Amino acid sequence: MSTCEINNKDLEKKSAELSSSPGKKAEPDRAEKKAAPAKKAVPKMPTGAAGARRARPAERPNQAKKEEKPEEPSPLEPLLQKFVREIREKAGEDAITEAYINRASGHVPTLVVTKEKWSDVAIILKEDPAFAFDYMRVLSSVDYQTELEVVYQFYSFKNEHQIAIRVKTDREKAEVPSVAHLWKAANWNEREAYDLMGIRFKGHPDLRRIMLPDDWVGHPLRKDYESLDKEG
Repeated sequence: MSTCEINNKDLEKKSAELSSSPGKKAEPDRAEKKAAPAKKAVPKMPTGAAGARRARPAERPNQAKKEEKPEEPSPLEPLLQKFVREIREKAGEDAITEAYINRASGHVPTLVVTKEKWSDVAIILKEDPAFAFDYMRVLSSVDYQTELEVVYQFYSFKNEHQIAIRVKTDREKAEVPSVAHLWKAANWNEREAYDLMGIRFKGHPDLRRIMLPDDWVGHPLRKDYESLDKEG
């Protein structure tokens, strides 16, 4: 037997002994990479109504709120106060029940005048040089269900200022003094308010219907008006 054969047999014998020896385990491969830590699962946002953002919590009662800035005075406030002062001096304290600036209509000085004093106030507005309202822009009427109202818009070409006058009257006995003798434009405007709203203008030179026939029943612009002609 050759020496090479003996050596090979010795190596096989030793390998068999090592593999069969109890308590010995093969070491893991050091080159094996360590397992990466598992990533945490990110929950998916629900869709639809369930995915809507949560509403902000209601503001606490004791939470400080921003203070609202006070409204700046109208540039025409001094003119309004001048109108009120001079009219009350000449027509009486009870001539005006309310005065304010109508900001929505371009800062128009507006006065609520009693119908008992309206004739006196109208003369002041037309003839007093401090007012000199020589042009009546429009006359309209309003039904508030509890009362009716006549609204006048005047302008002064001389002083280049304007004013609005409101005169209230009862529904059952709707009557306001006429100003047709001061402003010619009031003639037909008062007739229209009489025709459609049923307001009589005391002292009008020719108060009769202007749009509807003389035998027409009722006043169509009143909120309680019922047409005699049934539709359908």
